[in-house]
Amino acid sequence: MTQVLHTEQAPAAIGPYVQGVDLGNMVLTSGQIPVNPETGEVPAEITAQARQSLENVKAVVESSGLTVKDIVKMTVFVKDLNDFAAVNEIYGQFFDEHNAPYPARSCVEVARLPKDVGIEIEAIAVRK
Repeated sequence: MTQVLHTEQAPAAIGPYVQGVDLGNMVLTSGQIPVNPETGEVPAEITAQARQSLENVKAVVESSGLTVKDIVKMTVFVKDLNDFAAVNEIYGQFFDEHNAPYPARSCVEVARLPKDVGIEIEAIAVRK
């Protein structure tokens, strides 16, 4: 049984999709861009954008009853691969702060992202 996930703690979908789905044993999030769900603003710096995208992913995962510790795979889309080191620093800090193991990850450079942001992150979490 598939359950649609929705939380006010992450930005609303800006198209014909949902924030995430709970498949029972697995949760898949849609890509989360760095929009602050309270203000609708996007931070200018890539490090702040990375942090906001991670917080948005966390909010969707937590809406299913899971936590950051349950994330097993992430895909990171960046507009400029030259930002990889800065994004990687924030990424590592995020998982360390949550005492969570680092998940498997892919990181790819893309030509453009919604709202012309610098990063988008999606996740897969598993219910154990």
